[in-house]
Amino acid sequence: MEKTKDVIRPTDADAIRLAKTLIRSARYGSIAVLEPETGAPLASRVGVATDTDGSPLILISMLSAHTRAIIADPRCSLLLGEPGKGDPLAHPRITLVCRAVRLERGTPQQARAERRYLNRNPKAQLYVGLGDFSLFRLEIERGSLNGGFGKAYNMTAADLLTDSPALDMLADSEQSALDHMNADHLDAISVYARHFANASGEGWRVTGFDAEGMDIASGDEIRRIFFPQPLSDAGELRKILVEMAKAGRAALGVGLSQETSVPP
Repeated sequence: MEKTKDVIRPTDADAIRLAKTLIRSARYGSIAVLEPETGAPLASRVGVATDTDGSPLILISMLSAHTRAIIADPRCSLLLGEPGKGDPLAHPRITLVCRAVRLERGTPQQARAERRYLNRNPKAQLYVGLGDFSLFRLEIERGSLNGGFGKAYNMTAADLLTDSPALDMLADSEQSALDHMNADHLDAISVYARHFANASGEGWRVTGFDAEGMDIASGDEIRRIFFPQPLSDAGELRKILVEMAKAGRAALGVGLSQETSVPP
């Protein structure tokens, strides 16, 4: 009998980077839950952001069927990855198997999640404070990455999440760094977008920092930029942003203007 070929590839650094890019750059996704009355699968679209470690964050209404479902049974899966031109199945996507955790208002975890969600999805400011809306953190258990035809990977939570001693300190200083960069250093952000994300257009702003990189957005377009090396301390953020701005300007042939900096 002919042996069945294993279509799952060994997980390597490129696959991990692609998976993290799909997660960190998502604005929305399709969530699948179990309908409590029947046990039948139920899928819906949700807005998405990420916590500092890369865990997906969703803001959903208690009036929605999928919200009632994950309160009854927190098991769910989330499909991320936007199709482009041509065959939609030729474009990368990732399915995350998760458990949903509701974040209680008034807790530091909920405040951080709300801030990061609104930085990614500013229009949600219109309804984030309504009583029937709640933020949920989707705790990743495993993932299935399809990087295109013949590129399938099974991934662990450790493959997909950011684990760093700098996470908590970065979370504490993140908003002041974002405000400073977006107010005073749009020129540097444009360099990051053009050189490191190969992005065109104007109006780029930084929406999030974490130990492995930053997320930038212009309108509805979001790009993920990884740092040359992960941060081990929040104090390293300023130095790495300066170095990236200089490297990007040199590569693009752009003259140096004001030095990129972030608050201590």
